[in-house]
Amino acid sequence: MNNFKWWQKTAVYQIYPKSFLDTTGSGTGDLNGITQKLDYLKNLGIGAIWLTPIYPSPQVDNGYDISDYTSIDPRYGTMKDFEKLISEADKRNIKIVMDLVYNHTSNQHKWFIESKSSKNNPKSDWYIWRDGDPKKPPTNWRSIFGGSAWTWCDERQQYYLHTFAVEQPDLNWENPEVRQALYDAANFWLEKGVGGFRIDAITYIKKPKKFIDGEPDNKDGSISVHTMTANTSGILDFLHEFKRKVFDNHDIFTVGEANGVSADELKNWVGDKGVFDMLFEFSHLVLPFTNGEIWCYPREWKLTELKKALSDSQNATKNNGWCPIFFENHDQPRCINHFMPKNSDPIKTAKALATILLTLRGTPFIYQGQELGFTNTAWDSIEKYNDISSHGQYQIALNEGFSPEQAMKFVHFFSRDNARTPMQWNEKINAGFTSGTSWLPIHDDYEKCNAEIETDDENSVLNYYIKLNDFRKNSETLLSGYYEEIFKDDENIFAFKRSSEKSKIYVLVNFTLNEVKFQADFLKNANLIFGNYQENEKGILRPLEAVIFEEAVK
Repeated sequence: MNNFKWWQKTAVYQIYPKSFLDTTGSGTGDLNGITQKLDYLKNLGIGAIWLTPIYPSPQVDNGYDISDYTSIDPRYGTMKDFEKLISEADKRNIKIVMDLVYNHTSNQHKWFIESKSSKNNPKSDWYIWRDGDPKKPPTNWRSIFGGSAWTWCDERQQYYLHTFAVEQPDLNWENPEVRQALYDAANFWLEKGVGGFRIDAITYIKKPKKFIDGEPDNKDGSISVHTMTANTSGILDFLHEFKRKVFDNHDIFTVGEANGVSADELKNWVGDKGVFDMLFEFSHLVLPFTNGEIWCYPREWKLTELKKALSDSQNATKNNGWCPIFFENHDQPRCINHFMPKNSDPIKTAKALATILLTLRGTPFIYQGQELGFTNTAWDSIEKYNDISSHGQYQIALNEGFSPEQAMKFVHFFSRDNARTPMQWNEKINAGFTSGTSWLPIHDDYEKCNAEIETDDENSVLNYYIKLNDFRKNSETLLSGYYEEIFKDDENIFAFKRSSEKSKIYVLVNFTLNEVKFQADFLKNANLIFGNYQENEKGILRPLEAVIFEEAVK
């Protein structure tokens, strides 16, 4: 334990600033709202806060379309507000982690405005441009948000590539001037005292040498740009340079978002020879998708598939590397709805998933509201959704022949707005989030699911998180112990053992709405220390029951 770095011992809390706390009445959360709630986060046991982008942005993709990498968007406050947040967080031993969005900029960024102005300006090749017929894009690639990944630019009489929205042109990482400008921006924030970086959509920065059509994966003749560009050979060369010029020689942590990186590839990304300290890989989150993450074609997945995804990551990093453990973020539906059966009790479910989150080997990432047991929302009209991806996926479903009612069901389940509804602080108007008109509707369960009520309820989801997180931080077995899956082929129970020289800890979670029996001889000398029911009979798990047993090593 003594050899562990600070970010391995603590939990990280992800904040979506727009939805956390508004102190001005604008309807949008701000930096001072985060500063105001630092004691709440300290009590939760948080050692680092990851902020989704707070840079100037037209907000086409809620801040992931950045127009200036080294300033603060006025809607969130000022640079002085940010510096105060850093200072106040530091007093509580909490580090602030910034989100770097380096695959693309906003089309309002001064770099792109210059680049599109002509083919012979100094930044002409800072983005990815291709010749072509104005009526026929260079390839049949479909952007992540739907529609062609290519957009025609009249000024240059060329197409530019955008992996995401039309307003998010991809940067040309082959240009060393581009890379250096990005490194300089990251170093700017390190000088401000940030404690690390989460790097967005990093697997897309390297493009293939030749841009060719791919085999269509849906009826419109297009193929996901992800399939054609993610993790292109040579990407790690860029990232090792990034590490040398920014990350090295700083007491920070870095975590990359790397959709498409498999467990057996983790050794190249994290660990002694890797480029990041941790990597968000999504094998456990994309189980419903086999078709380019198109929402209207989800598949039924089995518990053994989820267990394998989590266990593969644990095993791939057991001797070299470290995992970020997460079930939610700003791009995912709420985990209660995502992983558990329909009509599951939300409190038992939230505690069950917290049990896994806080006992696997790695750094737990808690997304705002997850610690309160937030669930998905379900608004009746696509117009009520702010998320650009939801609108794109809704249109894809209609184009594929689904009815508007069917398309809305896919949006209800998968929309990124499920995770973006404002934080619920109390049972007052607007859940205490704002005195104005909230930028996104408050979830309608705020009167019974909020921080104030749960703080006072000994048996709440919030207090379960606090107690279990505190136990984790002081347990050598949970921090550094080995991981071993139990009941590997069981489709009802996820069970594993963590073991060290001091103890063995057994974690068992029932993922069904039925009572499940199991062979419990291995628990004969172990004592129940946590659970989402008041007591437990060894060998039986009630619906959604989660238990943690510990056995001292003699």
